[in-house]
Amino acid sequence: MTPRVKHFSLFGAMGLLLIMVGTLQSWNVALTILNLCLISAIMTLGVNIQWGYAGLFNAGVMGFTALGGLAAIVVSVPPVPEAWQAGGSRTMLGLCFGGISIGIAVVTWLKTANWGKSRYWLTGAVVAAGYAIMRVTVDPGIAAIEAVEPAKTGFLGGFGLPILFAWLVGGAFAAGAAWVVGKIALGLRSDYLAIATLGISEIIIYFLKNEDWLTRGVKNVNGLPRPVPYEIDLQGAIWIQTWAERLGIPVIEASSIVVKLSYAALFLSVLLVVFWLSETALKSPWGRMMRAIRDNEVAASAMGKDITWRHLQVFVLGSAVVGIAGAMLTTLDGQFTPASYQPLRFTFLIWVMVIVGGSGNNLGAVIGGFIIWFFWIEAEPIGLALMDLITAGMGNDSALRHHLMENAAHMRLMTMGLVLLLALRFAPQGLIPEGKR
Repeated sequence: MTPRVKHFSLFGAMGLLLIMVGTLQSWNVALTILNLCLISAIMTLGVNIQWGYAGLFNAGVMGFTALGGLAAIVVSVPPVPEAWQAGGSRTMLGLCFGGISIGIAVVTWLKTANWGKSRYWLTGAVVAAGYAIMRVTVDPGIAAIEAVEPAKTGFLGGFGLPILFAWLVGGAFAAGAAWVVGKIALGLRSDYLAIATLGISEIIIYFLKNEDWLTRGVKNVNGLPRPVPYEIDLQGAIWIQTWAERLGIPVIEASSIVVKLSYAALFLSVLLVVFWLSETALKSPWGRMMRAIRDNEVAASAMGKDITWRHLQVFVLGSAVVGIAGAMLTTLDGQFTPASYQPLRFTFLIWVMVIVGGSGNNLGAVIGGFIIWFFWIEAEPIGLALMDLITAGMGNDSALRHHLMENAAHMRLMTMGLVLLLALRFAPQGLIPEGKR
């Protein structure tokens, strides 16, 4: 089988699976899975840029995804005037003090390179004093903000701009965090990067869950604006009613399908752009250099390449793509829920997608994102159907049947493990492995 035929076969099989879901379950479910698959593919491309191009292990995908979600709040939510009047200015002033303190600490560290141990004490004193000043300034402002109708608002809100801008801002947020982590951890042993990214992702989630003045914390931010029409607005349109009548489906279902197709068009556009840029970079001299660094850092360094700087470049780029996907996911959900960011979904699953699809190959990353997310969602209904078939001969009062049907939902985790094991056994380099050049 030629590579081209193999690629068409894999994507054709994925399309058939989605059509089966639409036929056997509903087209709303099929389109929901499609949209999540598109977002997962974009996120997988970001991780593939880091791992497939440069061999950098990012264990903090969840944190960069959450920063993309934060961007959706900052950009699209209208500002809360009462909260700004209560403590907005004081909070911003305190944050400015914190930023200035960080700058002074960095300058102090650089200017005292020959001071021995006194360097550490002096820099630590600057950090401690700056933190104390920031907290004294910020805390009263935060308390005043969170006291403003906490059941409805209790936070500052955002800029009230179209949420599509949040996709770019989410990439910028994630890239900024990646630059900070990379400056600290890159250049050391590879395991330090994994520890640093894992730690920073947990810190980000902890911050988002507890800083109500910025994200409402665990109270969530609901009703984010959409880049596509609302179902209720579409249901009154004559063309929707005519289309629904021709298909023989309710108008409500038809409007929901149109909304999901609109999201799919937006997400597919972003996926194609990111894929084209990734492929162009991979086939460029820069991409060949990154693969050379990945395969043999010593030889690349001997040829005059700055390994740490190049690693920082690719780490920031990959994290930016993950941040864009995180903002897109929050846009699709229409709400920001910090408690939903779990490593199992946003780190482990993405890595399974890269491994199964084929690291180092952008097309493999895309098909991996589609396949793994599809089975992650459909494992539960498939498990229920399978258990129902196995226990068909048992009575309805059978304790074994009742137990198996209750635990069928847990087949999701078993299915992911089985898919990963089969991929590692029969396709250790992925379904679409990296091409040899």
